[in-house]
Amino acid sequence: MAKTILEVKDLKINFKTYAGLVHAVRGVNFDLKEGETLAIVGESGSGKSVTSNALMKLIPQPPGIYASGQILFNGRDLVPLSDKEMSKVRGNDIAMIFQDPMTSLNPTMKVGRQITEVILQHKKVSKADAKKRAIELLTQVGIPFPEKRYNQYPHEFSGGMRQRVVIAIALAADPKLLIADEPTTALDVTIQAQILELMKEIQKNSKTSIIFITHDLGVVANVADRVAVMYAGQIVEYGTVDDIFYNPKHPYTWGLLGSMPDLDNDADELLRTIPGSPPDLIHPPRGDAFAARNEYAMAIDYEQEPPMFQVSDTHFAKTWLLHPDAPKIPLPAAVAKRIEGYLAKGAQAND
Repeated sequence: MAKTILEVKDLKINFKTYAGLVHAVRGVNFDLKEGETLAIVGESGSGKSVTSNALMKLIPQPPGIYASGQILFNGRDLVPLSDKEMSKVRGNDIAMIFQDPMTSLNPTMKVGRQITEVILQHKKVSKADAKKRAIELLTQVGIPFPEKRYNQYPHEFSGGMRQRVVIAIALAADPKLLIADEPTTALDVTIQAQILELMKEIQKNSKTSIIFITHDLGVVANVADRVAVMYAGQIVEYGTVDDIFYNPKHPYTWGLLGSMPDLDNDADELLRTIPGSPPDLIHPPRGDAFAARNEYAMAIDYEQEPPMFQVSDTHFAKTWLLHPDAPKIPLPAAVAKRIEGYLAKGAQAND
């Protein structure tokens, strides 16, 4: 059985603002095993990027506040560590790939030097060996003519190639955990697919654990082992990819699945949307935070926060619809149709 590399327990992150205290992350719990990919999915403002930045201790304090919780990396709690102590963890043990490669790269420095600097900072090697390793990494992430590219500047690369350089930098010190925060959002669909394939290949070869942050459930199906669905600073559903795609239980997950564009849809079929908008987290709502947007909400949803119900050994969901006394709600037609499509594609792939 794979070893657990990361445990997040009751993590709460607040931000002091002029308008009041924003409760951005509200009691998040999850774990990650060696060689596993966990996708954290949700709309903008759901708290997924704050959670990922918190793991790296990149939340500026102030205005950020680690209100409670633990981030256990190989059994060591990162929350109380100083910035100096965390600098030994960042890059070396945990590395991050950000959304926009151009803001991650230094435009005045050749890409080869940007990779070798990370290697020299974390590994006891000579400059010659660091350069050799940098060229190997450029080759590994699929950049042609790596010896030539080593001496070029970021502006000489396309968007997809820049993101490959960022991945090479993230891999430079052989981290045990890679956090990818919307790494394909700024890229076109073809390049996006190439980057996702590259990340799958990296994981297969290096056994690196990956946390993949995205708003796109379509991306998740191809890269993740498990999925955490976030809404209003909380994880509302948690399970394997099959649990989430074939047996979703939370109405918010239904909304995300139903609103995914599908190339197989009829041309005149309207794309579904989730009505309303996420709640104000300066004043988090009573009860279930999704109640105001949930057409299946019951009276209790507005009064009492639901617990995390266990659906199976791997599957959990935070909704009163799973209470034994709740009415049995059939899957919305758009979600049922989407699941039928996934099953059909899976059957075709196995033929």
